[in-house]
Formats: sequence, structure tokens, C-alpha cells
Amino acid sequence: MPDALPPSRPPAGDDDDLGALAPFRHGVFAMLWSTWLIANLCMWMNDVASAWLMTTLTARPNWVALVQTAATLPMFLLGLPSGALADILDRRRFLFFTQVWMAVVGTLLSAAVFAGVVTPPLLLMLVFLNGIGLAMRWPVFAAIVPELVPRPQLPAALALNGVSMNASRILGPLVAGAVIASLGSAWVFLLNAVLSVVAAVVISRWRREHRPSRLGRESLRGAMRVGVQYLAQSYHLKGVLLRIAVFFFHSTGLLALLPLAARAIDGGNAGTFTVLLAAMGAGAIASTFALPRLRRAFARDRLVLLGACGQSLATAVMAVNHSLWLGVLAMALGGAAWITTANTLSVSAQTSLPDWVRARGMSMYQMAIMGASAAGAAVWGQVATWSSVPWALGIAAAAGAAAMALANWRWPDRGMIDDPAPAGPQPLPEAAAPPESGHVVVTIEYRIDPAQAPAFRALMEESRRARLRQGAVAWELLSDINDPGRFVEVIEDASWTEHLRRFERVTAADVALRERKWAFHMGGEPPQVRRMLRESTAAPVPRPRRVPKRRVSQ
Repeated sequence: MPDALPPSRPPAGDDDDLGALAPFRHGVFAMLWSTWLIANLCMWMNDVASAWLMTTLTARPNWVALVQTAATLPMFLLGLPSGALADILDRRRFLFFTQVWMAVVGTLLSAAVFAGVVTPPLLLMLVFLNGIGLAMRWPVFAAIVPELVPRPQLPAALALNGVSMNASRILGPLVAGAVIASLGSAWVFLLNAVLSVVAAVVISRWRREHRPSRLGRESLRGAMRVGVQYLAQSYHLKGVLLRIAVFFFHSTGLLALLPLAARAIDGGNAGTFTVLLAAMGAGAIASTFALPRLRRAFARDRLVLLGACGQSLATAVMAVNHSLWLGVLAMALGGAAWITTANTLSVSAQTSLPDWVRARGMSMYQMAIMGASAAGAAVWGQVATWSSVPWALGIAAAAGAAAMALANWRWPDRGMIDDPAPAGPQPLPEAAAPPESGHVVVTIEYRIDPAQAPAFRALMEESRRARLRQGAVAWELLSDINDPGRFVEVIEDASWTEHLRRFERVTAADVALRERKWAFHMGGEPPQVRRMLRESTAAPVPRPRRVPKRRVSQ
């Protein structure tokens, strides 16, 4: 093995190969994909061991389902901060730190089981700590993938990541089941710690060049604010998050209650649970190679609806099933539906995000998955406690397909994504004395034909969304009461530095929008731009002095 992994620069000319395995031609992708496989293997081994350990501690369905909640809730709570850190820190070092965290938690889990001190609450707490590591790791890896392969190969790279997830879904339960049967759960957690150390060593050998911003590092609070603003102003990304949340809220019921559904199968035991999880992973891997053909044959919303219906069918079968072989077929169908839906929506999100906000965008995508999974596990576990496992799975199956159809109807895909490619270096504005603090207000004055005012106003609504996506804190459009052809666009930034950052975030779509706006402007000169510092002129109003009442002598 070489002393270090090569830099992450895809060789020229590799764009032409669009096969399912083309990304493996890039050495860094292949090495980091193996790291991702190890990480996912540890995740599934931990989930299987934790879920089965909980069934030995208590038979209550809500406690068993809460294992899934504890594992996924941190990704919902910490997804945005993790994504912001992945966008502003050195991604290689951050990824290395996440693997060290996972190794430490795995060691604590194994030590607790070896010592015989594990209780349901303690197990949930340690699973929650493990989930924190997952929350930190996923956004940074999602942001790294587009660096490793040419853009045309991104769908194949994301599909291969799905293969990694589902290969680990097969291997993880098989390894965990074998270790649990022969040695016990503690050794599964210890093996996870060792594999996490191996992954950290591989990451440490990757020579990635970190290019810090010429304007310095963003603050965590500011980076989170901009990430939320970007989502709020993106119709496309909100539609993706709605669909992925709907899918995982309903589909997680099957995973959360699978240990109990496995016990209901004739002769059901830990081996049955392992076989069902492996069947789900096998179905997902087998369907991966059909995804390019499916994407060409169906529109995004239709493909997502088909995936949701397939998942609902698998869940419905498992609700009433007592046969291992029928269960294997149903779980294979569920795995195929899972990767079809998740990969379709992941590609849709990735291709719409510019690089500067990619980790934050994908962290919110993961937050939608994990928040919906945590809520779904708790809800369906409680439904099973109130009624029964078959009833809970049956309701989840019926509601899942109906909810996805409703989401497609209420939030249809517009089928058009703005080009998120960077526009290249933009000339930065200069100031004789750059302000060290205070909001910067930019005004852009347009002179247009009054007859074109309605079309111009509609276009400026796009400008509002674009400015806020870039990080502006406020935007408004002013029209002159006495001059119907004069409009002034007002953009407010939190500081001079944040104003300059917007120039680093300009995409090809932003340049195209600017040209469309300028096409409305009349005259030989471009629109007039002014930059001003917001001054607070309101002096505090002094409070009237209270005069004590004097006692009047009688």
C-alpha cells in the first residue's frame, strides 16, 4: 500500500464511462468507498446487537422500538451543525475525528456488556452516543463524494454508496449474528471499535488539499443560518425532503419492529432476524444495477411512488407472515424499494446543491431521514404496544403509499433544476475603509419600460430567492411612486465579510438570472449599485425621573 492516498482529482477523460462501476476507476473513491463499507458494516452490526440485546433485557415493544429512535435521533438533532462544520472545516480531519468517536463509543459499549451492568436506559444512552458519531460522519462523507468523481458519474457513485450500505446490511447482521451466537454481544461492540480504528487509519492516509476561504472561516451560527435559508428558498430541495421524510416515517416501522416480527415466524430466533435483514440488503444490491434503466423509464415522482408502494407491500406481507421463505421474499422487495426511493431522491438533492452548501444541504436531507425514522419508530412501536405488531405494520403499510401519493399531488416536481455549478471567480467590491461591523445595505437601481413592470416583478421574485439562498439577511424591491419605470432592489448582509461571501457563492444559474434582469434595464450603462452601512440614528429616550411624593403636613 502506498504511504498516502492520492489527491482527490478525477483523471481527465473518465467522464465518458457512465457504467454502474465507473466510479471505481478513481482510486480515491475506491479507497474511501471501502472505508464507507467498513463504517456501514459497524453501523449494522451495532444496530443488530443493540436491538437483540434489548429483547433479552425486556419484551416490551416500545423499549425495543426505542433502540431505533436512540440510534437515529442524534442525526436529526445534530445534522445541521454537523453539516455546517463539514462545510467550514477540513473535511478529511473531520471525517477522521468521527471514526475515532465511533471507536471510543464501541469500546464503552463492549465494556458495559462485559461488566454486566447494561440496563435498558443505559443501552439507549450508549446507542444515542453512537448515533452522535453517525450524525457527524454522514454529512461530511456526502459532501466529499462529488469531489471524487466527475459530475456525470455522480448517480453511479451514489448508487455504489447504496451498494455499500446494503452489502453491509447483509454482512453486518451475518457477522453480528455469528458473533452473538458464539461469543456474545460484547464482542460485536468490541469488533466495531477495532474496525472504526482501521477506517480512521485509512482516512489519515488520504492526501486531500483543504482550500480555506480567502475571507476566513464562517462562524458556526452563521453557516447554520445560511443553510436553513438555502432550504427555505429552494422549492426543489423542500420537495425532496418532504418525500424522503414521508417514506422513512412509514418504512421505519418495519425495521423497528422486525425483531418482534422475526419472533412471530415459525421457529423464529436471532438467526431468523439476521436472515431477514440480509434478504433486505440482497434485494437492495440486486436492484442497484437496474436503477439507471429505471431512471430513464420513469419520471422522478413516479419512480418514488413505485418505491413507496413496493415498501408498503413488503410491510403488509410481514404483518401477517409466519413463513421464513415468504418473509425473505418480502424483505428483498422492501430492500429494492428502499434503495430505489432513497437513491432517486439522493441524486435529486445532490445534483441541485452547489458545492459551498452541499454538506449543509445533505445534512438536512439526512435530518429529514433520521427525524422521520426516529418519530416513525416511536409511533409504530407505541401503536404495536396499544394493539399488536401485525396491526402496527398493517397501518404503516396502508398509510405509506397513500401519504407518498398525496405528497406528489400537493408538491409536484417541476422537472427543472437551476445549474449549481460555480460561476468562477467574481470581482469583489472594494471599500476605502471596509467596515468592521454593522449590516451592509446594497441598492441596485433599474430603469425599465413601465409596460414590462409585471414581468420584471415576477423575475425579481426569483432574485429574492437567489439573494437569500446566498446568505443575505433581508431583501426588498422598491418602486418609485412618481416614476413608474424606476425600481430599486435592496439587499442587506450581516457584515462586510458576509457581503463578500455572496460573491464566492455565485453559480451559473445566478449569472443567468443577472443577465435576465439586466435585459429589462434601459440605457447604455448597467444598473447603478450603491453600498451603504446601516447606521442606528435612534438615540435612547431617557426615562422620566420619578419624583418622590412629599408628605404634606396637616
